[in-house]
Amino acid sequence: MEEAHKGVSKKKTSVNKEQEKIGFFIKKLREERGLTQDDFAKELKTSQSAVARIENGGQNVTLDELGKLGVALGRPIVSIRDTIDFQVEGGHKLSGSIETNTSKNGAINMMVAALVNRGTTILHGIPHIEEVYRYKELLESLGIKIRWVHENSLEITPPKKLSFSTMNKDVAAKIRSFTFTGAFIHWSENFKLPHSGGCKMGERTVAAHKYALSHLGINIVTKSDHYVITHTKMRPATFPLYESSDTGAITSIIAAARIPGTTTIRFAPPNYQVQDVCFLLEKMGVRIDGIGTTTLTVHGKADINEPIEHHNSEDPIESMFFISAAIVTKSKLAVTRCPIEFLELELEKLKRMGQKYTLSKPYVSRNGRTKLVDIILSPSKLTAPYDKIHTQPFPGINNDNLPFFVPIACIAEGQTLIHDWTWENRAIYFTELNRLGADIKLLDPHRALVTGPVKLRAAQIVSPPALRPTAIILIAMLAASGTSVLRNVYSIKRGYADIAERLNSIGAKITVLQGV
Repeated sequence: MEEAHKGVSKKKTSVNKEQEKIGFFIKKLREERGLTQDDFAKELKTSQSAVARIENGGQNVTLDELGKLGVALGRPIVSIRDTIDFQVEGGHKLSGSIETNTSKNGAINMMVAALVNRGTTILHGIPHIEEVYRYKELLESLGIKIRWVHENSLEITPPKKLSFSTMNKDVAAKIRSFTFTGAFIHWSENFKLPHSGGCKMGERTVAAHKYALSHLGINIVTKSDHYVITHTKMRPATFPLYESSDTGAITSIIAAARIPGTTTIRFAPPNYQVQDVCFLLEKMGVRIDGIGTTTLTVHGKADINEPIEHHNSEDPIESMFFISAAIVTKSKLAVTRCPIEFLELELEKLKRMGQKYTLSKPYVSRNGRTKLVDIILSPSKLTAPYDKIHTQPFPGINNDNLPFFVPIACIAEGQTLIHDWTWENRAIYFTELNRLGADIKLLDPHRALVTGPVKLRAAQIVSPPALRPTAIILIAMLAASGTSVLRNVYSIKRGYADIAERLNSIGAKITVLQGV
C-alpha cells in the first residue's frame, strides 16, 4: 500500500512539473507580447486569477484550452514536434517595399549596457527575436526586473544586488554570456560565467575581452566549462584590443564606463553595434571621445543612477538580407531605412558587379545619430568580380554581410572567390546551397569558389546551427524553381522577427509548418 502511495505521489509530482513548465511557457509568451495578466484574461474572457493559476502551474489545462491559449498568444502551445519549418514556393518576384527592422546586435548589447545604470533604462526598437528573449531570461534569473512596456520597448530596472546564485546557466550557455562581463564587474567582485554559445561556426574566442579586462584590473581564469571573474581594485588604462572584435570593444567600453578616470581603447572597430552602445552610454552621462573611429576614450563615472530612454538603430545586416533576396530573385524592390554608413562598401561591390540601384536622400534614425537611406534595387545582369570578396573591420564589408554575397554570386556570370577568413567553419555551410543546384567548391575552411550563373532548384534542407548561413539558404530557396522545405528554422528566428510573414508581404510564398 505504501509503495502504491509512493507511485501515485511520483506521478502527481511529474504532472505538476509539466504543468509548471507549460505555465512558465505561457507566461513567457504573454510577456513577449507585452500583455499584463489582466489584458490576457480579457482576451480569454476569464479572470486574472485564473491566468495566474495557469502560469503558476496550479491548474491542469486541457488540449482544447491550450489551443485557445495559443490562438490568443498568436503561437501554438503544443505540437507533435518542437521544430518549426518553412515551406518555400520559389520562383516568385518580390515587389513593393520592405522596412529594415532595428538591429539584433545593437539590441542585445544595449541590454547588457543598461546594467551600467542603477536606475531604470527604457530601450526602444528592441526586436521580438529569440536572441532577445534569451538575454531577457538570463537577466530575469539574476533578479533584474525587465518587461515589455510597448510593442518594441523594454524597461530594465536592476535590483540593489544581482543574484548570481540563481543565474539560469542553461540559457547563459546558449548565448554570448561572456559579453555580460563588462557590466557584471560593477555588481560583484567574484562571479562565474559559463562558456559562450551563439552560432556554431568553430571556436568562439574571448581573447580580446580577457586581455582588455586584464588591463582594467580584472582577473579571469578559464575552467573546463566556465570562467571565474574576480577583481579587487579596477583602474583606468590605455591599451589596444588584442583583435578587432566588436563585442570585445563593447565589453571594454561598458567596463570602462563605471571606472572613474580616462580609459583609451585602440584598434576598436567603429561598427554599428559598437556605436549603438556608445550612444546609449552618452545618454547616461558618460563622455566618449572618438565615436566612429578606431580610438575611443571613455571618461568613466563612479556611479550612474538615472532614468534613461534610448532608441536602437536599424540593422544593416537585415538591409543586406533583403538586398540579396531582391537581387537573387531578379526583383525590383525598395528596402527602406537602411543605415548607409554600414553598407557603402557592400553596395560599391555590387555596383561593380553590375547591380543597378538608386539611393534616396539621407535622413536620420530615431536615435538622432544614424544616417539612413532608402535603396531601390532593379533586376540586373551580374558579372563576377575580378578579385575576391572578403570581410574587413568597419568600414570594410561586414562580417555578417559576407554570406549574402554567396547566393548573389550564384547568379553572376563567372567565378567569385568568397574569403571568410574570420570564422573557422562558416564557409563549410555555404556548400549547402549545392543541394539547390549551386556550384560551390570549398577550397579550404575559409574560401569558397562560386561559379555562376546556375538555375536553382527546390530541395529539402535542415538549417545549419548558424544564423547567416541559414538566411542565405532561405534566400536561395526564394529563387529556386519548385517547392523547398527549410527544416528547423530556430537559427533564423534568433535574428529575424516574423521573417516569413514579412517576405510574404512583398511577394514570397512561404508557409510556416509546425509539428510536421
